[in-house]
Amino acid sequence: MALLRGKESYLLLVTTLMLSIIGIIFVYSAGTYWSAVHYSGKMPFYMKQSLYFAVAIVVFLITIRLNILKEQSFWKMAYIFSLILLVLVLIPGIGLVRNGSQSWIGVGPLTIQPAELTKITVIVYMSHILAQHKTGTSIINWRHGFILLLPVVLIMLQPDFGSVFILVVSVFLLFFVAGYPLKLYAIFMVAGIAGLVGLIVTAPYRLKRIQAFIDPWVDPLGSGFQAVQSLMAIGPAGIFGHGFGQSRQKFLYLPEPQNDFIYAIILEEVGLFGGLVILALFVLAIYAGYKFAVRAKTRTSYYAIIGLVTMLAVQAFLNIAVVIGLVPVTGVTLPFISYGGTSLVTMWLIIGIIYQLAK
Repeated sequence: MALLRGKESYLLLVTTLMLSIIGIIFVYSAGTYWSAVHYSGKMPFYMKQSLYFAVAIVVFLITIRLNILKEQSFWKMAYIFSLILLVLVLIPGIGLVRNGSQSWIGVGPLTIQPAELTKITVIVYMSHILAQHKTGTSIINWRHGFILLLPVVLIMLQPDFGSVFILVVSVFLLFFVAGYPLKLYAIFMVAGIAGLVGLIVTAPYRLKRIQAFIDPWVDPLGSGFQAVQSLMAIGPAGIFGHGFGQSRQKFLYLPEPQNDFIYAIILEEVGLFGGLVILALFVLAIYAGYKFAVRAKTRTSYYAIIGLVTMLAVQAFLNIAVVIGLVPVTGVTLPFISYGGTSLVTMWLIIGIIYQLAK
């Protein structure tokens, strides 16, 4: 296949395949007991994850053949469609509430998370808009902020701070690459801090999360519970862990260990060594992704690939940082590894778009 020429092509494909397979293996280890207790009689998580993986690969193989993904008109419509989904998810009876957030839409037995699609459409559509900038003229345009602000507001109404953080950081990097002046980022930082303070004031539970981050032992059975259980999984594991399948925290101590905190189970079972292997695979995948950007033939593709790879990198960093206690707890999946069909299919959709745009 022509798309697979070049070392970075093989590297990106191999690393993401390895991360996905590792994900299935640890979803089996982390989620089997939880599944048996809470979903007795239903298909185990690892079998569902295997099915999601098969669907994700099909999506990838289709995506790399869709030349329409290079058209701005397609991404404009995709952007509008994602905004419609973000509105629909807020309507009672359509949007599903999980863990305090109304972020999913039920489609028969399946659920989709519009914010995942929105992150992709905003980044690629924004890349088309930025690529139209003429050299020698001011890059700053109110339209850029408007394209970003609309989905940010809708996602925060769910609320889903993790997705907003990933999207904003990725788009801000796009602005930087496109030539936004550095002094403007001081304004961005002030606005971001003001916005964060506003979010804390309007939703006190976020303040509790910050307090739990500073000292999770203040409320170990409440706001600090997940952080405490994650650290208790990681702390005693040592260099090589307790052994595969030997996690203790997955036995109803760490809530839904196959999801956002699966990296804690990985560290508990295979130790620091196994955790570093996962990190190395992510670093290699991100490196290969940025190499794709360098070989892109158009400025639009260059911007889009930069943005999409950055989104993967920020999401992986944020999830791991939460697990090891570097940032407050927020609901973000570990790309390719955490359990969930929307997350896994979206990740492979992104990889497919990167391959298509790099042609």
